[in-house]
Amino acid sequence: MEEKNFVFTTDSFKESVIPLIDEGLTVPLKVSGSSMEPFLVDGRDTVFISKPKFPLKVGDIAFFERENGRIVMHRIKRIKKGDYYFIGDAEKVIEGPVSAEKIFGVVRSVNRKGKTADKKDLTFWFFRNVWIRIIPLRPFALKVYEGLFKKKT
Repeated sequence: MEEKNFVFTTDSFKESVIPLIDEGLTVPLKVSGSSMEPFLVDGRDTVFISKPKFPLKVGDIAFFERENGRIVMHRIKRIKKGDYYFIGDAEKVIEGPVSAEKIFGVVRSVNRKGKTADKKDLTFWFFRNVWIRIIPLRPFALKVYEGLFKKKT
């Protein structure tokens, strides 16, 4: 069967995807953007999003709405006084505070490199528990990671 891809604007995402999540469905979405690399790659990987059960934990990947209305998927770096602070796996700047009311989805599992992985998977665990703690070392760690896992041409 042919795979179909849909591109959502922020408005169409809010109208089409968020109501499905609110109904309790798990929604698959193809990753778009590079802020979650190297764990999730644009156009290659798919995330499975469902309604969050609070409180969320440091290392969880969640969808939230920024003050400007933009929808973002990043990892929780810190939780302080009920507010959440996020960072993309490819980023160095922590964003927040984000109130729980702005968080509408959490990633339960991913299809990464053609294989399904959840929080029990070693790579998922590494990015959730180690990568989130080594922000200043990420450029060096990324070079090591690419040397170990990227195909050489």
